[in-house]
Amino acid sequence: MINLTPWLNAPAWHIAFSGGLDSTVLLHLLADYARNHASPPLSAIHVHHGLQSAADAWPAHCQAICNNLGIELQVIHVQVAPGASLEQAARDARYAAFKQALGPGDILFTGQHRDDQAETLLFRLLRGAGLRGLAAMPGQRALGQGSLVRPLLGCSRQHLQDYAQVNGLAWIEDPSNADTHFARNFLRSEVFPHLQQRWPQASQSLARAAEHLSEALGLLDELAQGDLAHAGEGAPMAWAGVDSLDLASLVALSPARQRNALQYWLSRRTRLPDTRHWAGWVDLRDAALDAQPVWRLADGQLLRSQGRIWWLSGDWLQQPVGERAWVNPATPLRLPGNGSVRLAVAEPLCELRIAYRQGGEVLDMPGRGRRDLKRLLNEQQVPHFLRPRLPLLYQGERLLAVANLPGRGPADCQLHWQLPTSAQGLS
Repeated sequence: MINLTPWLNAPAWHIAFSGGLDSTVLLHLLADYARNHASPPLSAIHVHHGLQSAADAWPAHCQAICNNLGIELQVIHVQVAPGASLEQAARDARYAAFKQALGPGDILFTGQHRDDQAETLLFRLLRGAGLRGLAAMPGQRALGQGSLVRPLLGCSRQHLQDYAQVNGLAWIEDPSNADTHFARNFLRSEVFPHLQQRWPQASQSLARAAEHLSEALGLLDELAQGDLAHAGEGAPMAWAGVDSLDLASLVALSPARQRNALQYWLSRRTRLPDTRHWAGWVDLRDAALDAQPVWRLADGQLLRSQGRIWWLSGDWLQQPVGERAWVNPATPLRLPGNGSVRLAVAEPLCELRIAYRQGGEVLDMPGRGRRDLKRLLNEQQVPHFLRPRLPLLYQGERLLAVANLPGRGPADCQLHWQLPTSAQGLS
């Protein structure tokens, strides 16, 4: 039924085991394969969302199945954040738990099948999704330090049910699956039976259409990569840890290619906005030169500065704590929410502190005299969003050094700033 050969060299196999039909069949198939072939160690992960009382009995059911198959089970309890979409919030919590459980190179198998693929396409069509949303669920994608693999995408739900019945498998029927207030449940129980009565191959045809859309998306991704190649160049080197794009390079593209390039770039960093919220890009792009527009997205925000757009997430969205004394400047100093600093100095210094800009700062520069800090930052093209969190080294009231600013200050010292961490380049 499934081909597992591509993942035989993984350090470990895990299965997302809800106890439902799909994951029960997949667990049975994986356990049978592991008994008869050399394969990575196999374990199961059950995520308990705590959203309904019936679910409290499911870990015990899953444990009994795993005990019978000789497979280790990990039960992870998660908190589902309140919000407009309970389904999305539960999915976010579930996949966050899976990410934490995966080690480097590990594989997580999940039980999505061909009918799920078809339902996803129809659901997203009804929401007006673009091509990126309509493309097929991939058979494999990155997840945390490992990969998520969907080996059952070529199988129908009926095929899985037939297999389960032939092999005498027992599975959980989630009561919430009968609640047609949830959009996917409505499609599955009210819409698809009518479609399949009129077009028996409806699910297969829709899944095939999703694959065609995925192929088209691949071509658009190649176009985006070419459009982004030039836009990614030219960032000020001192701030290379912050992802950015040259705005002029993007503006030179047609509006459709702008959106395509940004969708590709942002898809690795955040959940993409729907069509209505793409007005945020137009506002960011077309704002006055002296403006500081912000486009807030689900997992971070885009800002414009120094002719570039910059992606900020993680610690970058937190305000740094005020000044801190530096008792032992021989060791790095951690700045809550703002990375860390270390000092390179010819002679030991004492009574040091780290503070942030208040305005009007002046730095003595050997050979250049007293220089206004604002002018120095302008010369170095420091983005405006960095300036309020740029660590400043003081001895008493005397400004000795500015983090990552070229040239040594009056005490012949340099302040090196390790910028805040964030999920740059990940989603």
